[in-house]
Amino acid sequence: MGFAFTLGTVEVSHYPAHWEADVVLSDGGTAHVRPIRPADADRLRSFYSRLSEESIYFRFFGPRPRLSDREITWFTNVDYVDRVALIATIGTEMVAVIRYDRIEPGEAEVAFLVEDAHQGRGVASVLLEHLAATAREQGIARFVADVLPANQKMMAVLKQVGYTAQSRFADGVVRMTLDLTPTETAQEVTASREHRAESRSIERLLSPGSVAVVGAGREPGGVGQTVLRNLLGADFTGPVYPVHREARAVAGVRAYPSVTAIDGEVDLAVLAVPADGVIEVVKECAEKGVRGLIVVSSGFGETGAEGRARQDELVRIARAYGLRVVGPNCLGVANTDPAVRLNATLAATIPGRGRVGFFSQSGALGTALLQRVAQRGMGISSFVSAGNRADVSGNDLLQYWEEDPQTDVILLYLESLGNPRKFARLARRISRRKPIVVVKSGGTTQGVPTGHAAPVLGLPDTALSSLFEQAGVIRVDDLIQQFDVAQLLAYQPLPAGPRVGLVSNSDALALLAADACVRAGLEPGTPVNLGARAGAAAFGTALTTLIPDVDAVVAIYMPPIPGRADEVAAELLRVSRDCGKPVLATFEGKIGMLPELRVGTVPERGSIPSYAAPEEAVRALAHVVRHAHWLKQPAGLHEEIEGVDTAAARRIVLSGLGEEPAEIEASELLACYGLTVWPAEVVASPEEAVEAAERLGWPVVLKAADPEAAKRAGTVRLGLSGPDGVREAFAGLREQLGSDAVLAVQRMVPQPAVPTVVSVIEDSAFGAVVSFGLGEVTARLLRDEVYRLAPLTGEDAAALVRSPRAAPLLFGEYGYPPVAVEALEDLLIRVGRLADDLPEVARLDLDPVLVGESEVIVLGARAVLSSPVGPRLDGGPRRLG
Repeated sequence: MGFAFTLGTVEVSHYPAHWEADVVLSDGGTAHVRPIRPADADRLRSFYSRLSEESIYFRFFGPRPRLSDREITWFTNVDYVDRVALIATIGTEMVAVIRYDRIEPGEAEVAFLVEDAHQGRGVASVLLEHLAATAREQGIARFVADVLPANQKMMAVLKQVGYTAQSRFADGVVRMTLDLTPTETAQEVTASREHRAESRSIERLLSPGSVAVVGAGREPGGVGQTVLRNLLGADFTGPVYPVHREARAVAGVRAYPSVTAIDGEVDLAVLAVPADGVIEVVKECAEKGVRGLIVVSSGFGETGAEGRARQDELVRIARAYGLRVVGPNCLGVANTDPAVRLNATLAATIPGRGRVGFFSQSGALGTALLQRVAQRGMGISSFVSAGNRADVSGNDLLQYWEEDPQTDVILLYLESLGNPRKFARLARRISRRKPIVVVKSGGTTQGVPTGHAAPVLGLPDTALSSLFEQAGVIRVDDLIQQFDVAQLLAYQPLPAGPRVGLVSNSDALALLAADACVRAGLEPGTPVNLGARAGAAAFGTALTTLIPDVDAVVAIYMPPIPGRADEVAAELLRVSRDCGKPVLATFEGKIGMLPELRVGTVPERGSIPSYAAPEEAVRALAHVVRHAHWLKQPAGLHEEIEGVDTAAARRIVLSGLGEEPAEIEASELLACYGLTVWPAEVVASPEEAVEAAERLGWPVVLKAADPEAAKRAGTVRLGLSGPDGVREAFAGLREQLGSDAVLAVQRMVPQPAVPTVVSVIEDSAFGAVVSFGLGEVTARLLRDEVYRLAPLTGEDAAALVRSPRAAPLLFGEYGYPPVAVEALEDLLIRVGRLADDLPEVARLDLDPVLVGESEVIVLGARAVLSSPVGPRLDGGPRRLG
């Protein structure tokens, strides 16, 4: 089958840009979804000509050899409101179409057709997801479909999408009705399909049956020949095809002048040609039927606007023809599975077989990372360097490694987050099965890596740490810590708690370890000092005695005179092998999975990791203890909340939206979520202040009404119980703040309370994020805030309340009375629900929120409304990017 590569110009259309999407199909290939356009008439004719008689019969309930010109016009001209049709394209060809026609205000009839050659690839399911989202935007709540009883495929698609479905048989057809209200089941179905499809798309890259290296030159040291030699050196289990326009052989292997000239199938192509020649090679790969690309060539997004345009074109063409792309400007991919033995990278040194999957966004750093892993003897299952990460990202690898039985631990080196909300969703699920250890650079500078997606700029780096914590991700400061934590997770069991036993033949090192435990929040026991001459028997006896009463053991073996290391190592392994508790070592100051401390010839479960110093061992253990504690917490559910009127809240928001962001007083909006804001009256004179106090009830407070001025110390006068006090306070504040200061009167809270601050920000990358902190001046200055993604589970709310450093003030410490923590958690859950429901709320500040002994009182609330640029990155149906 031939391919045409002129994809055409994008026409001006009257539909939102987010109705177009690249999607991954169930077999790992890609397709493009978009609304149909009048110019698709010939494309529709060609599509229809390739359909089988059975497919046509099921769609039109009878034979119809061809579509008339009038029918073509009707099907390709839609209004994008009452009549919408979406098509799936691969290359320039239409392979499926789905449409709805509104038949009454909240109901539309739906039908779809998939080309026979592409049935069974999940095209219909993903199109139905997208059409349902489009319909909801247009106020359609139900789809109906008339299906012939023999059309089991269509009925299966409609039933399995996850929406509430009903069916009845009449007049020879089955009428199916789908309620399009998003349900938890529908969301689970969508997530499950996304997971399987994206996992499969990465499996095709990491387990190819054959590899072509395009640009493999004859001169040693070139990029292409380096990849070729590394493939051959790793003894890749499939055929390798060098591609060179002139050479007959490269590195002793027969070469081909083009990808299309290769006489065998090609699953994966590594592109090492100059940047301006990459697009042409991608077209050749599409024509050949290649299923994945690794672009090691540079000269793309990292070079500026021109390179970025070239990179976008590369991804557009690759996805259009069903290919996933690693790179460009990347190191490559590797898979140590003995059945594959793939080293399609520029790195000659690949670690041995291990239980760790490793993703590096940096190509330049990748070689050094692989060397360090190899030096530690730790091993990897697979490795991907994404470079500019134009297509394949860390989120894709998470989906793959979640299912990979050869991977127990996931390591990510990230310079930016392309879709942080999706990352958080995936990580929260996957972390409960396999730990994820992340190094996220840019935490202090927040610089934008050239050619990559921008870091999260709307939130401080502490927010990123909070969101990682919510998802169960272990965030570490540097690569050394990442490897330290990984070797513990990969080969030792998780600790049950923070109690640490210390065994050493050096009193000084044992004390250092004990101090490190205390600093890390662990609970060290009294160190057992065996003396400098202690041998294997002494260490074995000490471990056997300690293990029942602790959750982990750090064994320190640093003899002044080397000699019996093998015996000590063997005893440590013997005692620890079946104890079910992690054992770490500082073994003669060596780093990694030492041969002496391994189970078997390569590291296996039960092998003991060694660290250069006891402090490093303790630091790694502390990370793992915190992760084990997170795993013990229930995952949490988003339960129904009483007293919520989302429809009323949306009316308030829509009525306040304009072309520019608008700030509103948020009392009415919060009332829709069962939250009350105490009224405050703005006053312009002492007498107005007295009159307001009479209406609100004594005693009152007088305070600065301007939100910025209110953050300053000394801008509130408390306990005013009479007119004279109000007048005196008014004069004092005007003198302090200026004659034009805006002041407000509010009834005083009748009980001792702790001031807190609750906020929401609609971040461009994360979506709705809830923050919480105490309202004391010191806490504000120190930015003692914690963050969670909305909506919040009960567990999320509890973590928000307990995570700030000043949180003990809420629990009766330092002379403060215990406060109504449950009421505070309920408020946070309601605010989180509001934030998730209303993306138009760009900012919401509840300041202050006073938490008393029996209730929570909101004294001030302001919101900023703004029209969203588009749907949230992880909202709606499946899409790439």
